[in-house]
Amino acid sequence: MCNLKGKTAIITGGNSGVGGATAMLFAREGANVVISARRQPALDEVAAKIREEGGSVVTVSADISKDEDCKNLMKTAMDEFGKIDILVNNAGVLDTGLAPVDKFDDVETQKVISINQVGTMQCIRAALEYMTEGGSIVNVASVAGVNGGGGAAYVSTKAAIIGITKHTALLLADKYIRCNAICPGTIVTPMTMNMKPEQLDMRMMGAMSKHGDLKLKPCMAEDVANIIEFFASDNSKALTGQIVVSDFGASL
Repeated sequence: MCNLKGKTAIITGGNSGVGGATAMLFAREGANVVISARRQPALDEVAAKIREEGGSVVTVSADISKDEDCKNLMKTAMDEFGKIDILVNNAGVLDTGLAPVDKFDDVETQKVISINQVGTMQCIRAALEYMTEGGSIVNVASVAGVNGGGGAAYVSTKAAIIGITKHTALLLADKYIRCNAICPGTIVTPMTMNMKPEQLDMRMMGAMSKHGDLKLKPCMAEDVANIIEFFASDNSKALTGQIVVSDFGASL
């Protein structure tokens, strides 16, 4: 367990899945949690569970593809708790059907980029207006960004997050603000489970199966949250610019 008592943590996509599990875990460890997502009712459900356990939480409805929403998210955290210690960039979307590079849809790709890649960058930029020495940024990328196994739009954004993680770590090392990324494999979350089999590109699925052991179990949201907690805490204070794949060895 990692002690987060008194720290302020912002978690994007905190309404379900990995984000919701991370918010619950952080609150149990004593952090003041600020969770954001586009859907307020889902945020309220997570917040209610945290408060039932005696945790401290604030919700902010935000679309991270909009820079003004990112800025408002950080300002709200500062207004409520006076500091930002941790930023978890978890919000993201999948493309439809794992469309490969010769079949991707231009409009959908721009949407995925605006949320996954640009949204992450905008949140980092906004948080750095307030974050000071000892701060920790944790980006949720994907094993797809490491090995290319996924739809072209999604893969491109997750690879970009890996790049911006290393860039941010390099830039801020002398300020002792850390930035690391976790790259989960298949995760059992509402987002992944809602993919429709009839929309999946079978050629892409076949290519992915050659580079992953589908017999190994997938990650649960709590498995990923535990690693995020480690990166967020002072237990990992010597680590920055690190990219960790969490998939039970499926991609080895």
